[in-house]
Amino acid sequence: MQRIKSFESKAILYVVATPIGNLKELSPRAQEILSQADYIASEDTRTTASLLHQFNIHKPSIACHEHNEQEASQKIIELLEEGKVIALTSDAGYPGISDPGAILIKHCIQHDIPVSIINGSNAFIPALIGSGIDTSHFYFHGFLNSKRSTRRRELEEHKSRKETIIFYE
Repeated sequence: MQRIKSFESKAILYVVATPIGNLKELSPRAQEILSQADYIASEDTRTTASLLHQFNIHKPSIACHEHNEQEASQKIIELLEEGKVIALTSDAGYPGISDPGAILIKHCIQHDIPVSIINGSNAFIPALIGSGIDTSHFYFHGFLNSKRSTRRRELEEHKSRKETIIFYE
């Protein structure tokens, strides 16, 4: 297998979507990226280790979750600036969509480090398509606030929307 080529010989952050429920949904391209990256940054290193084990991939891991993303991003940026190739995963689906990753991606862009998205599983698109609800226009909100009064206020703000609204729960 040929080594992944970074853009202009620079390091790169690969944002790798991971399967939601069925490990067979991990694409060959995602497997290639994960097997050739120097490090794998993940929301939960235990969950990612289980996924990697299924594909016989063994790489050093870096925890990058909602409680440490700011600090982890600094460490990851340093590694990228050293020329390392890093793959970022979440527990299931896309990093940065209702999961950690957005902060790291923003830092990469600010440091002129290329970011490449590796397609894969997504939770809200299959749910929307399979619902039979109008898909011509929709609004994705993500998770509602866990505080009851704030959640109620969020729902009130969106009740007049005409398009399909998607919330995570």
